[in-house]
Parts: sequence; C-alpha cells; structure tokens
Amino acid sequence: MEEEGLTGGQQAHALARALEQAGAQLVLEREDVAAERRLGEVEPLRGAAHVALLGHGDEGLEVREAHVAILARGPGPVHAAAPAIPKQHWTVCPGGRHSGGMSIPLFKGAEVERLRRASQAAAGTLAYVASRLAPGVSTADIDAWVREDTARRGGKPSQLGFHGFPATVCTSRNHVVCHGIPRPDEHLAPGDIINVDVTTFLDGFHGDTSATFLIGEVSAEARHVVDVARRCRDAGIAAVRHGARLGDIGAAIEELAHEEGCSVVEEFGGHGIGHQMHAPPVVSHVGRRGTGLELRSGMVITIEPMVNLGRRGIRLLPDGWTVVTADGSLSAQFEHTLLVTRDGCEVLTRQDLPLSVPVGGPRLSVTGTDVTHAG
Repeated sequence: MEEEGLTGGQQAHALARALEQAGAQLVLEREDVAAERRLGEVEPLRGAAHVALLGHGDEGLEVREAHVAILARGPGPVHAAAPAIPKQHWTVCPGGRHSGGMSIPLFKGAEVERLRRASQAAAGTLAYVASRLAPGVSTADIDAWVREDTARRGGKPSQLGFHGFPATVCTSRNHVVCHGIPRPDEHLAPGDIINVDVTTFLDGFHGDTSATFLIGEVSAEARHVVDVARRCRDAGIAAVRHGARLGDIGAAIEELAHEEGCSVVEEFGGHGIGHQMHAPPVVSHVGRRGTGLELRSGMVITIEPMVNLGRRGIRLLPDGWTVVTADGSLSAQFEHTLLVTRDGCEVLTRQDLPLSVPVGGPRLSVTGTDVTHAG
C-alpha cells in the first residue's frame, strides 16, 4: 500500500486505519503446530544471496518469516537504492472464513516452560557476550561467541541463514539501527555503542533479546540515547496486561522518547514469537492509547524499540540488511520477550547485564527491566 505524499509514519497510520475500516478480524487459537507446518515458504530477500554464510552449513533453518517491517517501502527516507524491506508472513485463519484476519496462538502449560527455557538460553548467551566485550573486539568475534555459547546451551542460532542472513547475531554499532552484519574488520573502539541482538531456537521454541552496550568512555549523548532506549522498552512492558491494547504500548514508548528529545523508528516493530521467530502480531513502538489489537493472557510478544538521538528517518544499505539512521545520528535498542498474563506480563528474557564495558565511572547494570548503578 502506498499513499503518495505521505511520510513513512503517516503511511503506517494510514495502513492501520485501512485495516480497521476493512473490519480485519483476529482469531486467537491455541498453538497449532501442524497448521504452521503447512505454511508456504517466503521468497528470500533479494540482494543478500551473494553474501557467504558465516556458519558451517549445519545449522537448521527452522524460521520462515522476515524481520517485521511495518512498511515494505515508501517515498520517505526509509529506503535507498537497495532491496526492499520484505513483508512479514501472516498466519491465515483456518478455513479461510476470516481472510482479513490473523491467527495468534495462546500458550500455556508445558509450552510456556519451553518458551522460558529458550528465552533464558538467549538471555544467557547475551550475558556471556556482554562479559567479553572490550575495545578491540571485532563484531565477527561476537558472532563466534554467540555460535559457541548457543551450542553449549543446546540451542541453535535462529538468525543464521534466515532469508540469507549471513551470521548468528545482529551487531548494530553507533548509527546502525538494526540488522548490522558482523565483520572481521569492524572493531569496537572506546566511545562506541553497540547493540547485540541474540535469538535462540531450543526445544521447538525461539527466545529473542537484545541490549545496547557502552564501550569505554562514551559521550553524554551516547549515554543518553542508550538510557532512553532502555527506559522506552520498560515503559512499553509496563503497559502490557490482559485486556490492554497494542496502541497502549506504542503510546507509552513514543511519549517517553519525545519527552527526552529522541525519536522512535516507526518502520520496524516487535512481533509475536513461539514456534516461529517472527509471527503475528506486529507490535508497533508508536501508537495511540486504546487502539489496536487487544492483548490476551497467553500471548508471547517482543518489545524492542529502536530509538534515535536525532530524527527518526532511516536508510537501508545496499547489502539488503543493514539499516542506518538517515542523518547519521546514534541509535540504540533494547528487547525482551514476554508472556502476557492476567495481572501484567512475565519477562521471559530477564537477565542481569552490565551495559558499560568497561568504564572509569559508575558501572550501569540492568536487572530484568530495572536499572541500577553499581560502583
């Protein structure tokens, strides 16, 4: 869908209005693995096939959907002369009676326990990487550590080979918004910030988490955008409960970012997760309270706002994966996988993480969704 003259964010809101006007329906179901296996394959992302996989060719490619992009392409700064951002793959409702709808599983019992294990495996791997970060480390080193630690935990890296993605982890440094590809010639330097995004497939389920780390002494601006991104994630999580609306999450995130003088990337959102790495619903990080899909106990989603220090515009680089800020400003992101409950939510990827690596001043640490300063 394209509406000439609209910005990327306006197109996103126009799309949402169109869906509401069309009476798009949502069908909530308990997980139907057999139905998922009947889904067709999504066409691989063009432009990435020439990139050699960093893996050894023995990793399973169980996932089928592209990273959720709220917009495929538009006339604004989201795109450049590069492959289009792929559309997400929706689960069609059984029997075709609700052609405008989507099927979202509600997990319970043993499924939830397996989701916890996969999520904790991903969180553990992220913590392992955090413990080894230092100036001089290459992003290819990070990829190797994720591969090794994921295997030690009995899992597989969900991202490797996903629509041709050539690595086990996304490493997004400084002005890279998301989907940065690890490289042996890209080294961390004092003053950098870097997001490490880990997804683990274990026992039939995926767990997804990320954090942005401060390398050595960083600028006040870098520390600010990292802190705001972390607090935006937590503001979104605080809005989650049975009966809440997706718009409540987006509004909480957007309001806080704007109060702090930052912007929220609108073209990418969080997503459902379970047997599939990316599944319905799309979790927008902007929105209006009281609008959008109603959350139900048993849903599992990710919240992962990408927050820019400057304007929200982004560009897709010619490699078909790397997304950067259009104005070159810093960008930071934090992500958790969480289970919607009657009283709120359970953060499945909760983990203690040191964010400053290393720094001469106070050390900033994260405990689940709470942040404390430790000397």
